[in-house]
Amino acid sequence: MKRNLLKPGLTLVLATSLALGMAACSNSSSESSPTPQPTDSTQPPSEVKLNPEEPAWKLDTSPVDLTWFVGANWYGQTWGDSLASKYVTEKTGVNIKLEVPSGEANEHVTLMMTSGKLPDLISMGSWENAVKKLWEGDHVYALNELADQYDPYFFKVAGEGSLKWYRQENGNTYGVPNDSYSPTLMHETGMTAANQTFLVRKDLYEEMGSPDLSTPEGFLNALQLLKDKYPEYKGQPISPFFAQGNVPYGMTEFLQNLLAVPHEQDGKVYDRVTDPDYIAWLKTFRTAYERGLINVDFLVDSDTQVEEKTNNARYFMMVREWNGMAAVNPMLAASANPDSYYIAVDGPKNSKGDAPKLFPGNMDGWMVTMISKSTKNPERAIRFLTYLASEEGQRDLFLGKEGETWEMVGDKPQLKPEMVDLQENDIEKMEKQYGILDTYWMMRNPVIINQWRPAKAPVLKQMEDFANERADIDSGIYKGLDPQGDSDVAVSWARIAQNWEEVMPELITAKNEAEFDKVFDNFLDRRSSYGFDKVMEHRQTELDARKAKMAE
Repeated sequence: MKRNLLKPGLTLVLATSLALGMAACSNSSSESSPTPQPTDSTQPPSEVKLNPEEPAWKLDTSPVDLTWFVGANWYGQTWGDSLASKYVTEKTGVNIKLEVPSGEANEHVTLMMTSGKLPDLISMGSWENAVKKLWEGDHVYALNELADQYDPYFFKVAGEGSLKWYRQENGNTYGVPNDSYSPTLMHETGMTAANQTFLVRKDLYEEMGSPDLSTPEGFLNALQLLKDKYPEYKGQPISPFFAQGNVPYGMTEFLQNLLAVPHEQDGKVYDRVTDPDYIAWLKTFRTAYERGLINVDFLVDSDTQVEEKTNNARYFMMVREWNGMAAVNPMLAASANPDSYYIAVDGPKNSKGDAPKLFPGNMDGWMVTMISKSTKNPERAIRFLTYLASEEGQRDLFLGKEGETWEMVGDKPQLKPEMVDLQENDIEKMEKQYGILDTYWMMRNPVIINQWRPAKAPVLKQMEDFANERADIDSGIYKGLDPQGDSDVAVSWARIAQNWEEVMPELITAKNEAEFDKVFDNFLDRRSSYGFDKVMEHRQTELDARKAKMAE
C-alpha cells in the first residue's frame, strides 16, 4: 500500500484536515469559574502581547504541576522518569501528574463531576458517555475561548478540521482528539489507521494446513482439529478463541465488520444486530460451545488473564486489534518457538464471501482531551495544549531529545539505531527509560509523527498491511452514532447495551437453536420496550448531521 512520507513543512497544512490536540492543566480546585482566571503569569494576560503566529507557552516557563486524567485503567506509564517527559518539563516548565481510573473510566469521571473536583486535563474515549456529560454540565472550558484569550496560536496547530468536527451547537469546541483521520487524508496517503484483524497463531494454523476459517463449517472444523491434536501448549490448555472487549466490541461491532454487515441501507441506519449473517455466526459460536470446542473464557477473562495467555501464545484465534500485539509478537518471534507469533488471516465472512469492511480511522479520533474548570491555570493549560499539538511538541514527545534518542539524517529527524532496536526487542525498557514513540499516545497526531516512525518489523507489518488492505475508508463516519450523556435516549441505549452484554452469554451457551431463538426474540422485545425506536432515530439524526459536516 502506498505510504507517502510527509515533509515537515507540509504537516501543519495537513493538520488542518485532521484533529489532534492535547492539553494539561494544574492542581484541582473545588470551585469552578466560567471565566478563566490568571494566576502565576509574570504579567496579567491583558498586558501580554499575544502573537497568533507564535506559540504563547514561551511567555511563561515557570514550574507548574498539571494533573492529567487518562481514561484507560490499563495505562501504566508515569511522567518525570523517562527522558522525553523530563525534556518536555524542562522546556515548558509543565510537570504532569498522570492519573488513571482503578475501574471503569465513565464511573470514575461521573463521581468526580458529582464532587466538583476534576483533574486539570481529562482524556476520555470519544465514545464515552462522560464526554457529553462534561460538555453539557459546564465542567470543561470551551477551548476556542481559552485560545482567544491566552494563545491564538492554538488555532494554527489544532486544525480547523478538528475544531469544526467537534464544534457544538453553541459554536464552541470543548475537546480535541488524538489519532483523528479525515477520509480525504486516508485516500491520499494510504494511512488508514485500521487496526481490526482476525489473528491466528502461525505455527498451529500452518500445521493444520492453513484451514479456511471464513465459513461456519471451516471454522468449526478447525476448532475440532485444535481440540483433537493441539489441546495444550507448554503444559497449559490452549484457549481456542478470544474476542477483544468481549460482548460490546469484539463480539458485536468488530465481528459485524468482519462480516461486512452494512451500516445503512438506502440512506437509513441499519439494525446490524438483526442481520441474518451476524445471527448465523452467533449460532456458529453456540454450536462450537455445545460441542466443547470453545468455552466462555473469552467472555469472562480478566485483563490480567488475557495478558498472561497472550504473552504465552495460549490463544489459537483472536478477534483483536493488531496494534495490541506490538510488544507481544516480536517477543514470541524471538522465543524458543519463533513461529508461535500471530498472523492476520481471513476469518468469519458473510454468506456471500465478501471481504471484511474494517473500521479505519475517523474524525472522532480515539480519545478527546478537555481542560476542566477546576484548573487554577487555564492559561498554562491551553498553552501546553498548543505546544503538544504543534510539530515541535509532537517531535519532543515522539522522538525525545536530539542527540540522545534521535539525530538529523539529511533534512529529516531519525531515531538512533539503538532506539529502533529497543522498539523491536524491549518496548518496556524503551517506554520506561526513554518515553518515546507511542509511550504518551494521548497527544498523538499521525499526520506529523508517522513521517518519523521507524519501519515496522515483519511480524507487525503483516498484520498492519492486512488491516489497511481491508479498511473501508469511508465507514469511519458510522463509528460512535449511539446516544451519549444523560438524555432519555442515552439512558435507553445504556439499558439496551447492558442487557445485550447479559444476553450474549445466554445465546452462546443455549442448549439448542430453539433456545437461542427464544433468548434472542425476548431480547428484541425488551429492547423495543426500552425505547430502541428512539435510539434508531438518534442514530439517523447523528448520521445525517455528520454527512452534512463532511460536505462542508
